Amino acid sequence: MAKKNFNDIINSGKPVLVDFYADWCGPCKSLAPVLRELKEEIGDKGNIIKIDIDKNKQLSTSLGVRSIPALFLFKNGEIKWQGLGLRTKEQLKSIFEKEFDVA
Repeated sequence: MAKKNFNDIINSGKPVLVDFYADWCGPCKSLAPVLRELKEEIGDKGNIIKIDIDKNKQLSTSLGVRSIPALFLFKNGEIKWQGLGLRTKEQLKSIFEKEFDVA
């Protein structure tokens, strides 16, 4: 199967939480297990992807990412929510539920 590009993923019809991170970023490392737990809870109702800013500079710049971790929530290619810094699983799940009624 061909690898999907970013636009294919965010236009898939499902909510997609995008985490812009870097391997050298401490808060980004702390967010990783939170995102894994969130994915377990939301299951197929949404996707979570991680984008390494050092390997995807053009994409990061095009979205105005200047600080990490930077989180963007997309639906049908449109940004529905964005935030910076650490969030709890409960905070992120609440945003998913509020934006997409996926309780």
